[in-house]
Amino acid sequence: MQHRQPVRVSVVIPCRNEIRHIRAFLDSLLLQEIGPIEMEVLIADGMSDDGTRQVLEEYETKYGGITILDNPEQIVSTGLNRAIREANGEIILRMDAHSIYAPDYIRSCVDVLNETNADNVGGPTLTRAEGYLAQAIALAYQSPFARGGRKHCDPLYEGPVETVAYGCWRKSAFDYIGLFDEDLVRSQDYELNVRTRSLTGTVWRSPRIVSWYRPRASLSGLFRQYFQYGFWKVAVIRKYAGLVSWRNLVPGACLLLGAILLLCAGVARMSGSVL
Repeated sequence: MQHRQPVRVSVVIPCRNEIRHIRAFLDSLLLQEIGPIEMEVLIADGMSDDGTRQVLEEYETKYGGITILDNPEQIVSTGLNRAIREANGEIILRMDAHSIYAPDYIRSCVDVLNETNADNVGGPTLTRAEGYLAQAIALAYQSPFARGGRKHCDPLYEGPVETVAYGCWRKSAFDYIGLFDEDLVRSQDYELNVRTRSLTGTVWRSPRIVSWYRPRASLSGLFRQYFQYGFWKVAVIRKYAGLVSWRNLVPGACLLLGAILLLCAGVARMSGSVL
């Protein structure tokens, strides 16, 4: 009887100043039920200065298979690319230090990747919030209005999508897709999935792949996050010389409608004063 070689998975994580979440993330990573999968962990630290690096070094010393890489550019795309280049696994699986993961997350990613033969697979964007404001933000994020019809945000949907949270690829896929765009500070995962689909590849979403993102706990933090998302989404649109989704029109349309309503209100007020 022939014995199959165990699958080798390289988990790549970009990280910077995550002291509030890093232990919970690492613990959920170490509790993964991977079975015969061989796993290595590559954490690209963006020169953290809040104590995160010390925690990473503690876990690196205590547990085998964890390697810390320096990411002096301090952006996600450079950290991911550095980790991917150093990876020895046949499968690359991205995780995020701002999230926690179901115990079968890695195994589910590998199973769905093999079953679908997609270029990239991932799960829904679920949330786990702490505090009233964070819970309110999470509820707003999960609302149908905020989702805007995006299938990859529907927790029950399975099938091809525009993009997924994090991602899992065969390492060989990067030979024809290319690595993450290092000119993008944000939206680099979205851009990679746009590029994948433009090359007739498939991005697949499965509800079997479960993780929980920790949303921002303040309005100022939420504003900075989504301002950056919007700013860098424009860079993606410019790169592809056009809209990649009709939803890209919605923010500008809302601003334009607001300006028109203010103008109409001003005209109506002036007309009332004249009369």
